[in-house]
Amino acid sequence: MAAKKWCLILGVSSGIGQACARSLSKDGWNIVGLHFDISERENEIETLKKELEKNSEQVVFFNRNADSKKERRDIVEHIKDLLKGDTVDLMLHSLAFGTLLPFIKTEEVESVIQKSQMEMTLSVMAHSLVYWTQDLWESKLIKSGAKIFAMTSGGSVMYSQNYGAVSAAKCALESHARQLATELAPHGIMVNTIRAGITDTPSLKKIPEFKALIERAETFNPHGRLSTPEDIGEALCHLSKMESSWMTGNIINIDGGEILTI
Repeated sequence: MAAKKWCLILGVSSGIGQACARSLSKDGWNIVGLHFDISERENEIETLKKELEKNSEQVVFFNRNADSKKERRDIVEHIKDLLKGDTVDLMLHSLAFGTLLPFIKTEEVESVIQKSQMEMTLSVMAHSLVYWTQDLWESKLIKSGAKIFAMTSGGSVMYSQNYGAVSAAKCALESHARQLATELAPHGIMVNTIRAGITDTPSLKKIPEFKALIERAETFNPHGRLSTPEDIGEALCHLSKMESSWMTGNIINIDGGEILTI
């Protein structure tokens, strides 16, 4: 009997996280998903769970705050009980919750980012990768052969007026992944970031200048279109099949060549 494959997806309920859950489910993975949604989305999320259950033997969702130390440790204990001696073979960090404001006040810009907003954005979208990895490691829920991926973006190296705090978070995320990759390499654990192209997701539409970003990608992406969440899900399934941890500490571009031309 084949061993169960378990993945943990932080940010499972929409966009890239949701697409990756669908792709991994079709490939036979059991899904543990974390999301943080209001009650109005309850039916939509329940529909996603039922869809995943058609292919996955087990699907468990937690509607909790991924950035809370108490919540995180409680969920890790739940995962430990659920897996009954199995381990998490793949973790995807796809948390997209941050403040979208410029830094400098001008005649055209009235609201600028504040310290608490900057700190929250960095904590949720970057630092939480470290804390989740630490807790999984200390709970013996990841071992040799495990794979950790975190979603970054071209915004880590390009300017967009309201994206400053998120850009900083993506830069920190990439740095954290390199550090984790180096420290976990002796234990056979792979850690990489995935840099998607501009992708039409609910998170993209929260950026005030999202229409200009879409137009730029459609014009200059070598494939002549936006990236899709399904592009990332397909790639993650291929990456999940790697047996070696030799490819680690990288920023993997899954963007149709977009980073080369925009």
